[in-house]
Amino acid sequence: MSVIPWPLKPMPPHTPSGRAHGSARGGAVASASAAPADRSGRGCAAPAAAAGPDDTAAMAAALIQSRQTILPKRLGAPGPNVAELAAILEAAAHAPDHGQLQPWRFVLVPDTARTLLADVFALALQERDAEATPEQIEQAREKAYRSPVLLLAVVDAARGDADIDLAERLVSAGCAIQNMLLMATAQGFGSALTSGKALKAASLRALFRLGCDEQALCFVSIGTVVSRKAARVRPAASSYVSTLDEHRGILPGF
Repeated sequence: MSVIPWPLKPMPPHTPSGRAHGSARGGAVASASAAPADRSGRGCAAPAAAAGPDDTAAMAAALIQSRQTILPKRLGAPGPNVAELAAILEAAAHAPDHGQLQPWRFVLVPDTARTLLADVFALALQERDAEATPEQIEQAREKAYRSPVLLLAVVDAARGDADIDLAERLVSAGCAIQNMLLMATAQGFGSALTSGKALKAASLRALFRLGCDEQALCFVSIGTVVSRKAARVRPAASSYVSTLDEHRGILPGF
């Protein structure tokens, strides 16, 4: 079941406060952000006809604006089924990829392997802090068991064309991950990216069989939203966009 309401109305105009007109949280965005009460799909009317360009743009805007980080501790069962997970993973393949290198990959950590990851988290903490308490070690272990779906994102700095540098590979990986997060959001799930010092630990590299030119980017967690914080107000585009003019000046906004 999608959290994106159908039919969608065009997105309201942006206001300086970062909120849309007509709603405390932004009209269609607030509807799109709501956690689904029923993932069975009952009561959801199917579209009568194919969406036109305006509907497609509105749907894309609602999907993008409804995505928010839901920390793994706020994610629970059920997670995506096999078909849903396949759709999430296949979305990654539509990311920009200079040279068609596919310089990234994902490793799924199923329930049966979470203990191995928990051991790595505990060992990594002890290697960083020899005085870590049993409670701290247990907290590190517990992180391996959060969220129904857990994946490690990996990027390869050397695969394929050596002229395509790491920055471009990281951009491609980031786009692939965002595609996955958006697909998970469209399916009604919450998601998050998490990192930490354990990603650089030798024990983690060994567990995931990382090559010498590979690096662990982050973990991707996906599951049903158990609780969530209020969505933060996003910055207006004018706050992070500037324009180069014909006199070599940089003007704020666009």
